[in-house]
Amino acid sequence: MKVVAFNGSPNKKGNTYGAIKLVADELEKEGIEVEIINVGSQVVRGCIACGGCGRNKNEKCVLPGDSLNEWVQKMKEADGIILGSPVHYSGVAGTMKSFLDRAFYVAGSNGNLLRHKVGASVVAVRRTGGMPTFQQLNNYINYSEMLMPASSYWNVIHGTAPGEIHGDEEGVQIMRTLGQNMAWLMKLVQNGKGKVSEPEKENKIFTNFIR
Repeated sequence: MKVVAFNGSPNKKGNTYGAIKLVADELEKEGIEVEIINVGSQVVRGCIACGGCGRNKNEKCVLPGDSLNEWVQKMKEADGIILGSPVHYSGVAGTMKSFLDRAFYVAGSNGNLLRHKVGASVVAVRRTGGMPTFQQLNNYINYSEMLMPASSYWNVIHGTAPGEIHGDEEGVQIMRTLGQNMAWLMKLVQNGKGKVSEPEKENKIFTNFIR
């Protein structure tokens, strides 16, 4: 099994990376491969709401110039996905938000490519704003009908300079527990395939309240 993790921080080896790595270490102990991709240091345009990915049905965003379509395929092929972000003005970092909007729209408009994959969010923060950012990341996971493992508290860890998160003992435990629970849930899903029937997929209903 494989997990692909997306680091939304502009600092490749900062505290967001450190948080992801704490989770990844537990997954790797269980024989699960983890690939960490740094999104935050790259240039990623935001979604322009053109609907091209939905019309073309080729699992691709029409915007050129970045690696988003490659990342979407990595998400499709993975068994689990980790979304990690620092906190910028009490929210998800801008480049990460651009990536998430486009990637999840491509996945959703092409048959919901991420349905029933295991997905988790982690947040690194200096002081406050961790919970709003955590909730924003979880919105993408919930919307995609993914399966979300829990931990012993919300998946937020504190630190400013790279490496300071390791002084947050509770935060480290949260990430470690998340990794253990994520590995367990992935194994449950894997072992249940062919034995437990998945719920039938329904076509999405769009309700417009403006008449």
